[in-house]
Amino acid sequence: MKEDILYHFALGTPTHNFPALFGDVKFVCVGGSPSRMKTFITYIAEELGINNGGNDFPNICAGTDRYAMYKAGPVLSVSHGMGIPSIAIMLHELIKLLYYSKCSNVTIFRIGTSGGIGLAPGSVVVTKQSVDATFKPQFEQVILGKTVYRKTDLNNDLAEELMECAKELNQFNTVIGNTMCTLDFYEGQARLDGAICSYTEEEKMQYLKAAYDAGVRNIEMESSVFAAMCNLSGLKGAVVCVTLLNRLEGDQINTPHHVLNEYQKRPQKLVGHLIKKCLGRK
Repeated sequence: MKEDILYHFALGTPTHNFPALFGDVKFVCVGGSPSRMKTFITYIAEELGINNGGNDFPNICAGTDRYAMYKAGPVLSVSHGMGIPSIAIMLHELIKLLYYSKCSNVTIFRIGTSGGIGLAPGSVVVTKQSVDATFKPQFEQVILGKTVYRKTDLNNDLAEELMECAKELNQFNTVIGNTMCTLDFYEGQARLDGAICSYTEEEKMQYLKAAYDAGVRNIEMESSVFAAMCNLSGLKGAVVCVTLLNRLEGDQINTPHHVLNEYQKRPQKLVGHLIKKCLGRK
């Protein structure tokens, strides 16, 4: 195409100089909420000693309310909303943005929250494989009326680097495990507290224990398409999520707000530590 409008970012090749704006990007960190990604860019800028002239970091996507995007030096921070459709739309436009910007050797991280299985709240899971709700390591999508299956392995070397960083930090429990990606927060994750529930507590527990036996250590709603699109586009990617509760012990998140806030900082601390190491700032 002679021109390309990245509609959901409110950016476009006719109106923006992508190489000038983003050409130095080496690390992209994506997460669900705009506020979390604003917090991350402020954190990583401080860790890397990047001073924005004493000013706040502006939202590059201020022309839309779909996503938020922030940049500090070689690090881009982007929100993706909740669920597979929302993150997939963002990733399509993000990958095109990196291409038009002539970026190379980019590493992308998803940081977020999740429900743990057999882990204490506050544990961090580095995803080995994303699996679907039947524990298969695949992302299923219907394209032109035909079902297509895509691989959901994540970069093993990057996962091992993150585990090494976790040992160096030595601040919280960190494990490598499979992450189950579902289409829903309630029934899709075997919760009993949704508006609709068609199964018993015993059936729920059987399912979650089967997930644990299949190597699943946490549940969220974005990792499968993230892994699939990283593989297809040649991006080195990792998913790093903190667990807010142990689903074998309940469904509701009743941890005090200040504790949850501290938990949510753990993935950004781990990813930030790796970025600093890669840039020789540690």
